Parts: sequence; C-alpha cells; structure tokens
Amino acid sequence: MDEGYRILEHPADMGIEACGPDLNSAFKQAALGLISIIVDPASVDPREQRVVTLQGTDSENLLVKWLSEILYLYDGEDFVTSTITIKKLAATELEAVLAGEAVDGNKHRLRMDVKAITYHQLRVEERHDGCVVSVFLDI
Repeated sequence: MDEGYRILEHPADMGIEACGPDLNSAFKQAALGLISIIVDPASVDPREQRVVTLQGTDSENLLVKWLSEILYLYDGEDFVTSTITIKKLAATELEAVLAGEAVDGNKHRLRMDVKAITYHQLRVEERHDGCVVSVFLDI
C-alpha cells in the first residue's frame, strides 16, 4: 500500500484519509494531512522539538488524541509542526517527536482554522496490505 493522505470533502466538515504500510505510517500521514489543512508545511522550519506521549483506550481513540494534541500545540501554544517522528506506537500508546516552530503570521502561510477532531466516521483499519485511517475535522 502506498503511503500518503488525501483530504475528504464533507458537507459541513473536512476529513483526512491516510494510509501506509503500517499503523505508524498511517498515523504520521494523518498528522501531516492535518498540518497541511492548517498551514502550508513548506513554510515551517523544524527549529525546535516537542515530545508527545499519549495513552488511548484503543487505536481509534488514540488517533483522535494524537491529532487533537497537534491541534492543541497550534491553537494553545502557537507551535506549528513541520516534521514528525513516531518513536513508539501501539494500539493504546504513542510517543512522538514533533519538530516545528512558533507561529509567525508573516512567515507561515496559514490556510484554515480547525476547531476540533471528531469521532464522526472515525476508522482505523489494519489490513494485510497496510493500514488506512480516516477522521473528520470540525472546521
């Protein structure tokens, strides 16, 4: 299965479908998809790092928490991510290093405000040929 993401159209929201050869790749691609909705990733330099450690009840819950953490860093701490390294990922836990920088309206090409990550049509599907995740965003 090829690695990547695509933005899904929805009448009131916007979604991300991400895939990769494994869960790690699909989670990373989902995060990159979220970042691409918020900001032009090419305008962000990896100047500083943030370590993210999360626990979830299952892989679906963990995906929502993962993307919500990236959104919180942007909204709550004015930190925009450019590169992602997932160090550890299991069905109920994730550890990652996010590299990026403080939001700068003069430098970063901001695109769209995302209010929240939703559980609407949430899917984490691990198959023999790879992993596909999909999630919708409240915009």
